[in-house]
Amino acid sequence: MQGAMGTRPSCTPAAARAAIAAALLASAAATVPAAHAQQADTDASANAIILQPLSFFKVDDLNFGDIVPNPTAAGTVRLFPDGSRTATNGIVLAGSTHAPARFAGLGTRNQQVTISLGANSIWITGPGPRMRVRTFEIGSTPTAILSTTPLRFRITSTTGAFNFPLGAILEVGANQPEGEYSGTFTVNLNYL
Repeated sequence: MQGAMGTRPSCTPAAARAAIAAALLASAAATVPAAHAQQADTDASANAIILQPLSFFKVDDLNFGDIVPNPTAAGTVRLFPDGSRTATNGIVLAGSTHAPARFAGLGTRNQQVTISLGANSIWITGPGPRMRVRTFEIGSTPTAILSTTPLRFRITSTTGAFNFPLGAILEVGANQPEGEYSGTFTVNLNYL
């Protein structure tokens, strides 16, 4: 029995391999996503400060940043009101997360205010022995050591708004155990 004869393209083995390779390449190109078509999301925060007359509040916390203690000797880290810091006795300062505390308030132009601390030093605690924070320094012009004795300042801005940074000295123990240490201090402000 004979069937109907039709025409059929003939392929040599080399031509067949080339046609299959071209088809696979086209198929692969169709399934690989373009680099610009990828998506990534991340969160960010937004902040605002609303000032009321005769208000005063903390804007930022005091952060001494990342510290590598000396394994054999105690030392100090001094964080200045301008954000710079120094260390003694072989302590290594790492990272860039350090920042002075920052406070803001609103009075009137030429109004006097007194600023003081609740205590001249505080202890911060964590996974190892506590560490002392002392010698708080306010970022005035010129800078001044802030203590429990009130310092008097005059508000010079035309709007009455003001802010100031506050640095301090941290005493770090020899081979201080790693971890996060924290504590609180009180800043007192009186509008005169």
